[in-house]
Amino acid sequence: MSQFGSSKRLCSWGGLTPGNNQSAGKKKSVHITRAGVYLKPILVEIAHAAVKDKKNPYYAIKYERLVKRRGKKRAIIAIARMILTAIFHMLSTGEVWNPCDLQQVDMPPELREKEIQKSLRRAAKLLVAHGLINPDAVNILVTAPA
Repeated sequence: MSQFGSSKRLCSWGGLTPGNNQSAGKKKSVHITRAGVYLKPILVEIAHAAVKDKKNPYYAIKYERLVKRRGKKRAIIAIARMILTAIFHMLSTGEVWNPCDLQQVDMPPELREKEIQKSLRRAAKLLVAHGLINPDAVNILVTAPA
């Protein structure tokens, strides 16, 4: 897996990323790329099976949320990309699959820290709005180490 460097590069090699064909500010194509003629159909089949799985509804829930916004075909491609990302990280780190942290897998450490700080600020603002803590205590909560 060191050949790719990141899961985004693997997904691009596998043909699960949208093409970027724009000129003068006009987007000409957002279809997925034509790469991955062997890998992409297999991942799409796996995504269909994962969406229909009753024992593990993780991908089914993700699929239902995506279908509402994007449509069935784009949602299946998104699920296939999620699965390929999970496979990349399982093979590169040796960890078992854990769906809880699947959204944060590609996040660099500094961006992850920024997201944690943003979540802390949001939570502190909510507590102040409900009158549960003093506004002066917000700085202590936000600057506390995670």
